[in-house]
Amino acid sequence: MKLRIEIDPGLDEEEVVIRCGEITPRVAMLQQQILDAGNEERQLVCFDGDKDYYIPMDEILFFETGDGQVRAHTADRTYRVDYRLYELEELLPSYFMRVAKSTILNIHHVRSVLKNITGASEIEFDHSKKHVYVSRSYYKALRDRLEHRR
Repeated sequence: MKLRIEIDPGLDEEEVVIRCGEITPRVAMLQQQILDAGNEERQLVCFDGDKDYYIPMDEILFFETGDGQVRAHTADRTYRVDYRLYELEELLPSYFMRVAKSTILNIHHVRSVLKNITGASEIEFDHSKKHVYVSRSYYKALRDRLEHRR
């Protein structure tokens, strides 16, 4: 693979061009990594009481629904968000994935998965005592994504 950087002071915003003979898994992965790198600086508006917080997406461990609300969890706080989970799936970078009907998690922060063959498996996060459960129907997809991350 060749890499070339062209500097053009007249450009208003960065442009990345990938030239390839076909879209291979390697090219698709490279594309997604470039998109995710651009999303790491993005923030999500979250709420706690009367305050609005602008939380970097890479700090969010997971989202979950409960009591008619969607909540964003960081290592030490919980915030309300004004999105439905299906809206967040469209909005979030690819390092987030749904792992249950009521949960979307950030795979970058997964520390461990305690597999439970008869029910939901438990997910633990880096630098937090919080945990969520992945349903059996999402377990294989999560495991594949975590393996791909290595």
